[in-house]
Amino acid sequence: MGMMARKMQRSFFSCLNRWQLAAALLAGVVLLPLAVILGSVFRPDREIWMHLAGTMLPSLLLNTFWLSSGVLAGTALLGVSLGWLTGGCSFPGRSFFSWALTLPMAIPAYVMAFIFVGLMDFSGPLQTGLRTLPGWERTIIEVRSTPFVVLVLSLSLYPYVYLLSRTAFLGQGRVLMEAARTLGSSPWSAFWRVSLPMARPWIVSGLALVLMETLADFGAVSIFNYDTFTTAIYKAWFGFFSLQAAAQLASVLVVFALLLVVVEASYRSRMRYYEGAKSGGVHGRVRLSGIPALAASCYCALVVALAFVVPLVQLGLWVLESAGAGSLPRYSSQSMQTLCLGAGGALLTCGAALLLSYAKRRSPTRANLLLCKVSTIGYALPGTVLAVGIFLPIAWIDQTIQGILLGIFSLKSGPLLQGTLLVMLMAYMVRFLAAAFGAVDSAMQAIHPSLDEAAALAKVQGSRLIWLVHLPLLKRGLLTAAILVMVDIVKEMPITLMTRPFGWDTLAIKIYELTSEGEWERAALPGLYLVLASIVPVILLIRQTEK
Repeated sequence: MGMMARKMQRSFFSCLNRWQLAAALLAGVVLLPLAVILGSVFRPDREIWMHLAGTMLPSLLLNTFWLSSGVLAGTALLGVSLGWLTGGCSFPGRSFFSWALTLPMAIPAYVMAFIFVGLMDFSGPLQTGLRTLPGWERTIIEVRSTPFVVLVLSLSLYPYVYLLSRTAFLGQGRVLMEAARTLGSSPWSAFWRVSLPMARPWIVSGLALVLMETLADFGAVSIFNYDTFTTAIYKAWFGFFSLQAAAQLASVLVVFALLLVVVEASYRSRMRYYEGAKSGGVHGRVRLSGIPALAASCYCALVVALAFVVPLVQLGLWVLESAGAGSLPRYSSQSMQTLCLGAGGALLTCGAALLLSYAKRRSPTRANLLLCKVSTIGYALPGTVLAVGIFLPIAWIDQTIQGILLGIFSLKSGPLLQGTLLVMLMAYMVRFLAAAFGAVDSAMQAIHPSLDEAAALAKVQGSRLIWLVHLPLLKRGLLTAAILVMVDIVKEMPITLMTRPFGWDTLAIKIYELTSEGEWERAALPGLYLVLASIVPVILLIRQTEK
């Protein structure tokens, strides 16, 4: 019996060590591009920095500051106000708007951007119609400016703040407001002094996510010809053919991203979840009536119309115009390549998420918890930064292999890894592992440890335990993770643009090429495909939020 127990113990720790080693290797893959980029901070190239400081850096810092400040203000205004109305108030249409206000998440920011520019440009229908009015004949509105790019990104990103702030206000209900009123506070004063401070951790966490997405945005700002660090990294690499300059610029963006991760984690740790059924139910909301109720309904309807209905209708109109002119392309190859990339990236990312979650389940030590946190840090890194951070070590590996082949076998070979699908899939995995891990780990935590003990009594262990017990119970979580990651990959533009093999075009790349030439109408069909594909995970998110 003692020998059998020691044998089982050795087998257990052997399996455990294998899982820990796999988790450590995965964390190393995620940290590799981050370490490469951060290495540029400690090895600055003075000539490159002097050139950047004299030409690009001041304008990039100023543009990034104004863009970030404007988007933070816009999303805070929209997200908090809408979250309070749908989470803490009762008015006509509240149940509809509570989920309809999340639909703008289905429209990528760069799709929203080219729709807005197509409508508001000098030759667009809005400015053309405006110049027909008396006194407005010579009016010219400069669309490609800071206020309008801030407006577009705010309409695209406010759901991040809305969802979190709504969750916070749902748990408060009417009791706290009534208590503040009994102490002499007006409704407006009670909101500012009671409800808003209690929701601050959720709001700040949402704003941190918005700031990460703003710093990472490439498609929308490139359509507006608005230079930020993401566009500068792309131009430095593909315009000036200077990978070193791109790495130096990326290092600045990485520092900002890591600071945001620290802030977001700090405020997330302050969140507390309590039972809110007694105060946050239907009877716990502040009832609005008369003019305030009408104003709340109109405000929510206006946001839904501007952020979702108008863009979707305009895409449909442009597609119908192209179909009527007999010039409607199929985009079959781009659609197929997009789906293949999405499916392959989702499979790889969900496999990595399952590995991490299982390693955490088998041994919830501090080391494994740290590995999980490190492995999911890629969500804070912009796509352009990841592209540079992955390309540099891949290029070094290629050069090393070529040197070995030439020195030992006298063989000359071209790049073996650069410009392959493997590089793209690795970048996708690093970028979106956090989304997959969240869904998979939530499902993993729902599996009670007693099931593992029962399976062990039935001599079901190791890989059989995973296949026969865990995977059937994880099916829903894995499916949710796969859908979320696949749609994120389908919408991803900078990673695909900077690491794709030659001739490998996706719908996002086609949109970038067409919008770069000002072909808004022709970009409508691939944009519509992306929007329709993105609605599925948004609906899943809405259902989870309502639960």
